[in-house]
Amino acid sequence: MNSFSFETTPRIICHSGACTDLGEAARNLGISHAFFVTDNGLHQAGLTNAALESLKTAGIEVTVYSDVQADPPEAVIEEAAAVARQVTADGVIGFGGGSSMDTAKLVALLVKSPQALSAIYGVSVAQGPRLPLIQIPTTAGTGSEVTPISVVTTPSDEKKPVVSSFLLPDIALLDPQLTIALPPAVTGATGIDALVHAIEALSTYLKRNPLSDLLAIKATQMIVSNLLPAVQEGKNLEVREQMLLASLFAGMAFSNASVGAVHAFAYPLGVRFHVPHGLSNSLMLPHILRFNLVAGEAIYALLGRSIRPELNTVSDSEAAQVFIDVVCELVAQMPYAQRLRDVGVSQDDLPMLAKDVMGIQRLLAHNPCPISADDALALYTSAW
Repeated sequence: MNSFSFETTPRIICHSGACTDLGEAARNLGISHAFFVTDNGLHQAGLTNAALESLKTAGIEVTVYSDVQADPPEAVIEEAAAVARQVTADGVIGFGGGSSMDTAKLVALLVKSPQALSAIYGVSVAQGPRLPLIQIPTTAGTGSEVTPISVVTTPSDEKKPVVSSFLLPDIALLDPQLTIALPPAVTGATGIDALVHAIEALSTYLKRNPLSDLLAIKATQMIVSNLLPAVQEGKNLEVREQMLLASLFAGMAFSNASVGAVHAFAYPLGVRFHVPHGLSNSLMLPHILRFNLVAGEAIYALLGRSIRPELNTVSDSEAAQVFIDVVCELVAQMPYAQRLRDVGVSQDDLPMLAKDVMGIQRLLAHNPCPISADDALALYTSAW
């Protein structure tokens, strides 16, 4: 029997030019004063113009907060929430990558239900309710528009999650026009992040379920088919839309099934060396796939057959190996660093990283293979 619970964003709007729907969508949620959370680069580049114009046309007052930082620190989130309270905003819109959307989620929660941010880290600790919340991704990777998770950087430079159903947005609005200006390297890294979400959602044995499996498989198929074209033909709206949808499907999958070792190994790289999250995942993915092959063979074979139907006639071992080869080749074609040494990690840093990752048991517990301290050092060494 399958006993599971599945939660996600209740409304999804997806089409080219979807930002023009924002005003009506916000008004339908009862928003009259929107707190618009984004980063300064996107705002100054004019990427927010269509969304803000739509809100204005709908008669909605807007306060723009554009001081979001990557890997959002506690202080920035608390400042944003304070500003939203001061202007008496009654709804929040997140516009940008994962950092903007994670910040928006917590602002919507903290304004409506004041509680100390430092007191709500963990699963189902946060209390609701929250303000109405709309998320608009400008990258195809994090899937934050459909997840109940925000990751915060603490004053001690730890990354801690707030996981709560109250963080699930009311609406995810996908507009591929917002992603055509993404540079190839960012397109590649965020796309691999989404691929890792899909693979790890399918390969965890603790919380995966039939619905997360379907979404993970579909997301994997779409990313393998569309990521390289998105990197090489950035203005192709159809490919960009496929990647946005794949990221959304992968977000739905992993937020209900969890992720595993690739994400665990990526976090110390972000904290210690400020390597962007998608790139950190990409640097570790090939090595952890190979490490997991024995225990994950059936899952990788399933994914292999989903992207290469001709593998239906071969053994699980062969199909799994083809899948790993395809993923490793895809990663190798991405236009960015391929080794830890290329992002400022020295060989002497590897024991420190291995020690750090062993403290992230909440994710390592979901990996198909158990990982020891010696395994951790060997995996970082192979990626170096």
